[in-house]
Amino acid sequence: MSTDTVEPVAETLKMTGQAAVTAALFQAMEEDPKVLVFGEDVADREGGGVMGTTRGLSSRFGDLRVRSTPIAEQSIVGAAVGAAMAGYKPVAEIMLMNFITVAMDMIVNHAAKLRFMSGGQSQVPLVIRTLTGAGWQTAGQHSDHYEGWFAHTAGIKVVAPATPADYKGLLLAAIQDPDPVLFIENSRTLFVPGEVASDQGPIPLGKARLAREGSHISLITYSGMVANCMAAAVELEAAGISAEVIDLRTVSPWDKDAVLASAEKTGRAIVVHEAVRHFGPGGEIAATIQEALFRKMKAPVRRLGAPYSAVPFAKPLEDAFLVQPADIAEAAKALCAYE
Repeated sequence: MSTDTVEPVAETLKMTGQAAVTAALFQAMEEDPKVLVFGEDVADREGGGVMGTTRGLSSRFGDLRVRSTPIAEQSIVGAAVGAAMAGYKPVAEIMLMNFITVAMDMIVNHAAKLRFMSGGQSQVPLVIRTLTGAGWQTAGQHSDHYEGWFAHTAGIKVVAPATPADYKGLLLAAIQDPDPVLFIENSRTLFVPGEVASDQGPIPLGKARLAREGSHISLITYSGMVANCMAAAVELEAAGISAEVIDLRTVSPWDKDAVLASAEKTGRAIVVHEAVRHFGPGGEIAATIQEALFRKMKAPVRRLGAPYSAVPFAKPLEDAFLVQPADIAEAAKALCAYE
């Protein structure tokens, strides 16, 4: 008689990224009374956030832990820095990523540097949640991906989930992290449903996800471009090209080991992001691959990103601004033509 035991399979729930963020906030606040939430309109009497992500929190945890603020991004982040230094774990919501520019001083010169400037005596365990992404005709002041600015800043982690499971797991990990974390929600992925384990816990920051296995080319991406790379991989498969898709999840620190292992296996790589291509995160990743695997690559490393422009309002121009699956597939076919 066999004594083998069958591991129980965790129940999965169908939810959107928005619901996953809400679930993570509920869980974190239940587990730790030091977790606070504040930002514009986050309390229930103001609707629970512009996207409804914080709905129900103030009714459950009270106005002392969930506070709506004035429209003052510098004050929101400044208060979060102070609360974090005092031993709390604030989750500050900046409604849209473009508005983070107002709080750059607080983020770059205070949140990111206090641990260094105090010789490690001060920690700033704060999370800044923000939303961005083109595709909804919200134009040039509401749609930009600025993760490259913060990935360039020592002392702050940059997280960009693509699936509901990652929205929940990465946010839980971000709240537990002792350093400041910028948590970027993408407008095209936030409302897409997916499977989330009922017991989904924290997902380690800095660890990529193998979204699709392949053998001919590696597509390295994150956030809203994961779906576009997956769609391109399907098109490429029909053309006889096996594309591997690596979802970075975390832009800084990014998972060099996973990326280099994939690129070495396939010999070809394209880095794809929604941010403007010029001076974007793709440049750092592409350069690292080229330096580490120069003699092992079968073709030059490519980068695909948005053109050097503000996000257009007109829908045809906005669609042209975004890297589309067809663009990715075309670039991959060109690289696979190298012998």
